[in-house]
Amino acid sequence: MKLELRGITKRFGALVANDHIDLTVEPGEIHCLLGENGAGKSTLMNVLYGLYQADDGEILLDDVVQRFSGPGDAMAAGIGMVHQHFMLIPVFTVAENVMLGHEKTRAGGRLDIAAAREQVRAISSRFGFDIDPDALVDDLPVGVQQRVEIIKALSRDAKVLVFDEPTAVLTPQETDELMVIMRQLKEAGTSIVFITHKLREVREVADRITVIRLGKVVGQASPTATNTELASLMVGRAVELTVHKDPAKPGNADLVVKNLSVIDHRGQLVVNNVSFEVHAGEILAIAGVQGNGQTELTEAIMGLQPRVTGSIMLDGNELRKASVRTVLDAGVGFVPEDRSEDGLIAEFTIAENLMLDRSNGEPFVKAGTLQLGTLAEFAEKTIVEFDIRAQGIGTHAGKLSGGNQQKVVLARELSRSLRLFVAAQPTRGLDVGSIEFVHTRIIATRDAGTPVLVVSTELDEVVALADRIAVMYRGGIVGIVPGTTPRSVLGLMMAGELPSTPEVAA
Repeated sequence: MKLELRGITKRFGALVANDHIDLTVEPGEIHCLLGENGAGKSTLMNVLYGLYQADDGEILLDDVVQRFSGPGDAMAAGIGMVHQHFMLIPVFTVAENVMLGHEKTRAGGRLDIAAAREQVRAISSRFGFDIDPDALVDDLPVGVQQRVEIIKALSRDAKVLVFDEPTAVLTPQETDELMVIMRQLKEAGTSIVFITHKLREVREVADRITVIRLGKVVGQASPTATNTELASLMVGRAVELTVHKDPAKPGNADLVVKNLSVIDHRGQLVVNNVSFEVHAGEILAIAGVQGNGQTELTEAIMGLQPRVTGSIMLDGNELRKASVRTVLDAGVGFVPEDRSEDGLIAEFTIAENLMLDRSNGEPFVKAGTLQLGTLAEFAEKTIVEFDIRAQGIGTHAGKLSGGNQQKVVLARELSRSLRLFVAAQPTRGLDVGSIEFVHTRIIATRDAGTPVLVVSTELDEVVALADRIAVMYRGGIVGIVPGTTPRSVLGLMMAGELPSTPEVAA
């Protein structure tokens, strides 16, 4: 089936998320929609899927104009969508999830679950999925759950299949398996729209590439284009993609974590007996698929988790039972994984956000009085040093782009004397230009002799930054390996497989 989007425009108030976008996907083609987070890719696909109504433009399937008032209309027309966050019910079986929303019944109005099982088996056999129709979704690995999403779409006779950032929750091996599945779907005649911001995946699987920046199509490219060329289209300027760093010169083990366990608010053991060290002048990166205890680990270090056992020693001082204020005063800088929720106050100015960690004393507060001149001088100097693009220090943080918000958080944490720097998902949602800047500052912090702990689900980022890599799986550390460890080995570790020669094995 041929898909055409003509002049699609979608506005949210004054924000133009899609600005007269044209896109054509030929039958049996994998067409990649490439762009940074916030470029308008997902909005465009939500228009296609009937979740949003376009303000202007039209959608055509095989040259026939379509009118979708909701996802049901889009599915009936042959469009399926595999969302980044799966739309599955964990306590239902595979067959029950597949039939949900278009249930078939037998005489007497009873659900025909046997027909759903047979449909799952038929599609699984066709594409080699090997999925048990009666398996509970909650018991399936993430990669298999994604295949259930694909089966759901194909069971509704989807001729156009949209994959929205499909590799965000996958290990490298699961990503490779998904690429094989996409090629199989293509060979079967399915048209595929592949939304991503990962250049390596684009070049591996796409037949054609359309690049979107700030809601507009800024160009098309061939899969033979270099990463540098694609990155330049995405950002609008030349970008250095290679992280340059000298070999680490590690010193003392300044941070020593021993037998750390965390029980969350549900009573679940989310960090299980974790031990590691971070030396002065090195970057230890925590790798793993999101949801394997990384968030709770960093929160425990920062004093944000109440039910923690074990030990967190920084410079010989125990921080396990310390308050957040005590941890910050001990010289710990922290970039949280959700900057909008935990890193900034949107209604505060840039200057006010830059002093949040030090709002209880000098140099910004003396005798209970805010030193506005000192704050303004510091903020003016800092926005230049960290290249924060804004009209001025009085701009509200909520008005900044994601990249500039992250620079404010980085600037606040790195502009004071640190004994440890913890950065969780430091480049999530940033364009490649902002990523370049953030990586440079993290490496400079390491080179200044500070121990750095980076937590990232982006394996490319882990490999680029890390001197050593600790891989987490189901709350434990599978192993700690050198930063030069091959991606294939790291991928197996992310799935829980022990490395053959780890420094540390959990």
